[in-house]
Amino acid sequence: MRATHSKKVGTGSNKRLEKLNIHIRNSWRTNLQLIRSIGNMIGYKKSLSEWQCLSEVKMGRGSPIPPMLRRKIVEQYQKGVSQRKIAKSLKLSSSTVHNIIQRFRESGTISVRKGQGRKTILDARDLRALRRHCITYRNATVMEITTWAQEYFQKTLSVNTIHRAIRRCRLKLYRSKKKPYLNMIQKRRRFLWAKAHLKWTVAKWKTVLWSDESKFEVLFGKLGRHVIRTKEDKDNPSCYQRSVQKPASLMVWGCMSACGMGSLHIWKGTINAERYIQVLEQHMLPSRHRLFQGRPCIFQHDNARPHTASITTSWLRRRRIRVLKWPACSPDLLPIENIWCIIKRKMRQRRSKTVEQLEACIRQEWDNIPIPKLEQLVSSVPRRLQTVKKQKGDDTQW
Repeated sequence: MRATHSKKVGTGSNKRLEKLNIHIRNSWRTNLQLIRSIGNMIGYKKSLSEWQCLSEVKMGRGSPIPPMLRRKIVEQYQKGVSQRKIAKSLKLSSSTVHNIIQRFRESGTISVRKGQGRKTILDARDLRALRRHCITYRNATVMEITTWAQEYFQKTLSVNTIHRAIRRCRLKLYRSKKKPYLNMIQKRRRFLWAKAHLKWTVAKWKTVLWSDESKFEVLFGKLGRHVIRTKEDKDNPSCYQRSVQKPASLMVWGCMSACGMGSLHIWKGTINAERYIQVLEQHMLPSRHRLFQGRPCIFQHDNARPHTASITTSWLRRRRIRVLKWPACSPDLLPIENIWCIIKRKMRQRRSKTVEQLEACIRQEWDNIPIPKLEQLVSSVPRRLQTVKKQKGDDTQW
C-alpha cells in the first residue's frame, strides 16, 4: 500500500512539472522569482541558470531561438563542445543546434533567416508607379492617392496600406515650407538681379547695412499642436489647444551688418512714409555711423510702400545715401530674415504673456546675437545668388 501511494504521488508531481514546463516555455519574459516560488511550492528545484535558460527559450512552433541563446550555442561550439552536449546542456533539440551552427559556418552570422510570410499586395513595379504618382502630385492627400491606386492597380487597397507603401517608396508626408508666390516676371527679375550681383565679393557684401521689419505676436495660450494624453482625455480642458482670435503683436524694425547689430525700433500704430523717415533719422543714421565709422556703405531695404514712397526716396537722395536696388518678394536673399527667425524661435521658448514682456525679450535676444553669426549670414549671400541663378529665379531653401 505504501509503494502504491508513493507511485501515485510521483505521477501527480510529474504532471504538475510538465504543466509548469509548458507554462515556462510559452511565456517569453516570465518573472524568475515567481517561477522559483511556484517551483518551491511543488518541490521542483532547479538552479538559477536553468530557470533563466527555460524562461529565455521561446519554444512555440516556428518561433526563433533568442539571439542570446544563439550566441551561447556558437560560443560553446567554438570552444570545441560537441553539438549533442550543447543541445543537452541548453535543453534544445539536436537539429536546432545543428541548424544554428550550420548557418554560422555558412554566413558567419547568427541572425534568423527572414521568413517568406504573406506576399505584399503591391509589388516592386507597383511601388515604382506609386512613387512616380506621388512625386508628380506632391500636394495630394493620402485619400486621393488611395482612390487613384484602386483605379490604377485594380486592387482593393486601404488608406493604411497606401500609407505603408508610401514609406516603402522612401517617401513621407511633411509640412510644406511657406514661401512667397512668384510670377514669371518676378522670377525673371530675380534671376537678372542675382546674375548682375554675382561679381560682388564677400568684402563688398560686408559694406551693406541690411534693414527689415518683422511682426511678433504674444504667444500666451498658443500651445503646440500635440499633447500627451490618453484616448479618454480628449475633452479634458488641459488638453485643448487654445488660440486667441487677434493676439497682441508688435511691429519691429531693425538693421544689421557684418560688423554688428544696429538699432532696434518698436513701431506703435500704423507705418507710413513720414514715420519711416523718422525711424531712418533716429536709428538708421546713428547705426550707420557706429558700425562703419564713416566708411562708405550701402543701405538696403525692401520694396514696401513706405520704402518706395516719393518722399522717402527724396530724403535718401538728399542725404546722399546709396540704396541697394532690391528685387520684389525676395526675403530668402536677406540675411536679417534669419535673425528674425532666430529671435522668434527664442520667443516661442519663452512664451511671453504681455506686450511689455515680449518687447523686453526681443531687445535682449537682439543684443545677444554674436558677430560671428552675422559674418556667417552675410558671407552666405553669394551662395544664395548662385542658388537663385540655378533655380531660374525661383524660391531657394533660405
